Amino acid sequence: MQCRDRQPAPTLEPAGPGRGEGIGATGLGGSAVAGHDSDQIETMEPVKDRIIKVTFNADVHASLHWNFRPQQTEIYVVPGETALAFYKAKNSTDKPVIGISTYNVVPFEAGQYFNKIQCFCFEEQRLNPQEEVDMPVFFFIDPEFAEDPRMANVDLITLSYTFFEAKEGHILPLPGYQ
Repeated sequence: MQCRDRQPAPTLEPAGPGRGEGIGATGLGGSAVAGHDSDQIETMEPVKDRIIKVTFNADVHASLHWNFRPQQTEIYVVPGETALAFYKAKNSTDKPVIGISTYNVVPFEAGQYFNKIQCFCFEEQRLNPQEEVDMPVFFFIDPEFAEDPRMANVDLITLSYTFFEAKEGHILPLPGYQ
Protein backbone atom coordinates (compact mmCIF):
# COMPACT_ATOMS: atom_id res chain seq x y z
CA MET A 1 0.00 0.00 0.00
CA GLN A 2 1.34 3.40 -0.83
CA CYS A 3 0.37 7.03 -0.49
CA ARG A 4 1.20 8.52 -3.85
CA ASP A 5 0.99 12.15 -2.86
CA ARG A 6 2.83 12.09 0.42
CA GLN A 7 6.06 13.91 1.00
CA PRO A 8 9.15 12.31 2.55
CA ALA A 9 8.46 11.06 6.04
CA PRO A 10 8.52 13.71 8.75
CA THR A 11 10.94 13.31 11.63
CA LEU A 12 8.21 12.45 14.09
CA GLU A 13 6.94 9.39 15.81
CA PRO A 14 4.04 8.47 17.99
CA ALA A 15 4.17 9.90 21.50
CA GLY A 16 3.82 7.97 24.69
CA PRO A 17 4.97 4.71 26.19
CA GLY A 18 5.11 1.74 23.85
CA ARG A 19 4.92 4.02 20.81
CA GLY A 20 4.85 2.13 17.57
CA GLU A 21 4.61 -1.25 19.25
CA GLY A 22 4.02 -3.86 16.60
CA ILE A 23 4.56 -1.41 13.75
CA GLY A 24 7.86 -2.05 12.05
CA ALA A 25 9.19 -1.49 8.58
CA THR A 26 6.34 -3.45 7.09
CA GLY A 27 3.53 -1.93 9.16
CA LEU A 28 1.17 -3.97 11.30
CA GLY A 29 -0.37 -6.46 8.93
CA GLY A 30 -0.08 -4.26 5.83
CA SER A 31 2.59 -3.61 3.29
CA ALA A 32 3.56 -0.75 1.09
CA VAL A 33 4.29 -1.47 -2.54
CA ALA A 34 6.05 0.35 -5.32
CA GLY A 35 3.72 2.92 -6.81
CA HIS A 36 1.78 2.63 -10.01
CA ASP A 37 2.00 5.51 -12.44
CA SER A 38 -1.06 7.51 -13.43
CA ASP A 39 -1.14 5.84 -16.87
CA GLN A 40 -1.75 2.48 -15.21
CA ILE A 41 -4.58 3.91 -13.11
CA GLU A 42 -6.23 5.38 -16.20
CA THR A 43 -5.92 2.15 -18.18
CA MET A 44 -6.74 -0.40 -15.46
CA GLU A 45 -9.44 -2.87 -16.36
CA PRO A 46 -11.82 -3.51 -13.45
CA VAL A 47 -12.33 -7.17 -12.53
CA LYS A 48 -16.12 -6.95 -12.27
CA ASP A 49 -16.67 -10.54 -11.15
CA ARG A 50 -14.49 -10.14 -8.03
CA ILE A 51 -16.23 -8.06 -5.35
CA ILE A 52 -14.28 -7.23 -2.22
CA LYS A 53 -15.66 -5.78 0.99
CA VAL A 54 -13.33 -3.14 2.45
CA THR A 55 -13.93 -2.24 6.10
CA PHE A 56 -12.49 0.77 7.88
CA ASN A 57 -11.11 1.08 11.38
CA ALA A 58 -9.85 4.05 13.38
CA ASP A 59 -7.84 4.19 16.60
CA VAL A 60 -6.29 7.02 18.62
CA HIS A 61 -3.33 6.68 20.98
CA ALA A 62 -4.22 7.56 24.57
CA SER A 63 -1.95 10.65 24.49
CA LEU A 64 -4.01 12.27 21.71
CA HIS A 65 -7.34 13.75 22.74
CA TRP A 66 -9.04 13.51 19.37
CA ASN A 67 -12.20 11.82 18.19
CA PHE A 68 -11.30 9.91 15.04
CA ARG A 69 -13.60 7.60 13.10
CA PRO A 70 -14.38 6.34 9.61
CA GLN A 71 -17.43 7.96 8.04
CA GLN A 72 -18.43 4.62 6.54
CA THR A 73 -17.91 1.20 8.07
CA GLU A 74 -17.57 -0.61 4.76
CA ILE A 75 -17.68 -0.26 1.00
CA TYR A 76 -17.63 -2.79 -1.82
CA VAL A 77 -15.01 -2.50 -4.55
CA VAL A 78 -13.66 -4.52 -7.43
CA PRO A 79 -9.96 -4.79 -8.28
CA GLY A 80 -8.94 -2.18 -10.85
CA GLU A 81 -11.53 0.39 -9.84
CA THR A 82 -10.79 3.46 -7.72
CA ALA A 83 -12.74 4.17 -4.54
CA LEU A 84 -13.07 7.05 -2.11
CA ALA A 85 -13.60 6.78 1.64
CA PHE A 86 -13.58 9.40 4.38
CA TYR A 87 -12.48 9.58 7.98
CA LYS A 88 -13.45 12.36 10.38
CA ALA A 89 -11.17 13.79 13.08
CA LYS A 90 -12.03 16.26 15.83
CA ASN A 91 -9.72 17.94 18.32
CA SER A 92 -11.77 17.83 21.51
CA THR A 93 -9.34 20.01 23.48
CA ASP A 94 -9.09 23.77 23.99
CA LYS A 95 -5.65 24.02 22.35
CA PRO A 96 -4.21 23.32 18.88
CA VAL A 97 -2.87 19.78 18.56
CA ILE A 98 -0.81 18.14 15.82
CA GLY A 99 -1.46 14.48 15.06
CA ILE A 100 0.09 12.01 12.66
CA SER A 101 -1.18 8.61 11.58
CA THR A 102 0.08 5.20 10.61
CA TYR A 103 -1.95 2.56 8.80
CA ASN A 104 -2.18 -1.15 8.27
CA VAL A 105 -4.00 -3.55 6.00
CA VAL A 106 -5.37 -6.94 7.01
CA PRO A 107 -4.91 -9.59 5.74
CA PHE A 108 -1.20 -8.92 5.45
CA GLU A 109 -0.89 -10.59 2.04
CA ALA A 110 -3.48 -8.25 0.54
CA GLY A 111 -1.45 -5.17 1.50
CA GLN A 112 0.73 -5.43 -1.59
CA TYR A 113 -2.36 -4.95 -3.78
CA PHE A 114 -3.94 -2.10 -1.77
CA ASN A 115 -2.79 1.21 -3.26
CA LYS A 116 -3.66 4.60 -1.83
CA ILE A 117 -3.61 7.42 -4.38
CA GLN A 118 -4.37 10.14 -1.86
CA CYS A 119 -4.30 9.87 1.92
CA PHE A 120 -3.42 11.61 5.16
CA CYS A 121 -0.99 9.05 6.58
CA PHE A 122 2.45 10.19 7.70
CA GLU A 123 1.52 13.85 7.28
CA GLU A 124 1.11 16.21 10.20
CA GLN A 125 -2.51 17.17 10.75
CA ARG A 126 -2.94 20.31 12.85
CA LEU A 127 -6.37 20.77 14.35
CA ASN A 128 -7.38 23.89 16.23
CA PRO A 129 -9.46 23.69 19.42
CA GLN A 130 -12.75 21.87 18.73
CA GLU A 131 -11.97 21.78 14.98
CA GLU A 132 -13.42 18.88 12.99
CA VAL A 133 -12.14 17.85 9.55
CA ASP A 134 -12.89 15.26 6.87
CA MET A 135 -9.90 13.20 5.71
CA PRO A 136 -10.24 11.46 2.34
CA VAL A 137 -8.59 8.21 1.29
CA PHE A 138 -8.59 7.61 -2.47
CA PHE A 139 -7.47 4.06 -3.27
CA PHE A 140 -7.68 1.04 -5.54
CA ILE A 141 -6.95 -2.65 -5.34
CA ASP A 142 -4.55 -3.70 -8.07
CA PRO A 143 -6.25 -5.90 -10.70
CA GLU A 144 -3.43 -8.43 -10.19
CA PHE A 145 -5.11 -9.23 -6.86
CA ALA A 146 -7.66 -11.32 -8.78
CA GLU A 147 -4.88 -13.38 -10.43
CA ASP A 148 -2.99 -14.25 -7.24
CA PRO A 149 -3.96 -17.74 -6.02
CA ARG A 150 -3.15 -16.64 -2.42
CA MET A 151 -5.99 -14.11 -2.69
CA ALA A 152 -8.56 -16.64 -3.96
CA ASN A 153 -10.39 -16.80 -0.63
CA VAL A 154 -9.90 -13.16 0.36
CA ASP A 155 -13.12 -11.22 0.06
CA LEU A 156 -12.63 -8.91 3.06
CA ILE A 157 -9.86 -6.33 3.54
CA THR A 158 -9.60 -3.97 6.51
CA LEU A 159 -7.86 -0.60 6.31
CA SER A 160 -6.99 0.72 9.74
CA TYR A 161 -5.44 4.01 10.82
CA THR A 162 -4.03 4.97 14.21
CA PHE A 163 -3.44 8.61 15.11
CA PHE A 164 -0.70 9.66 17.53
CA GLU A 165 0.26 13.03 18.90
CA ALA A 166 3.20 14.37 16.86
CA LYS A 167 6.27 15.15 18.92
CA GLU A 168 9.15 17.13 17.43
CA GLY A 169 12.38 15.22 16.86
CA HIS A 170 10.84 11.75 16.83
CA ILE A 171 10.85 9.45 13.82
CA LEU A 172 7.69 7.68 12.67
CA PRO A 173 8.42 4.26 11.12
CA LEU A 174 7.40 3.89 7.48
CA PRO A 175 5.74 0.67 6.38
CA GLY A 176 7.38 -1.13 3.50
CA TYR A 177 6.93 -4.32 1.55
CA GLN A 178 9.81 -6.72 2.11
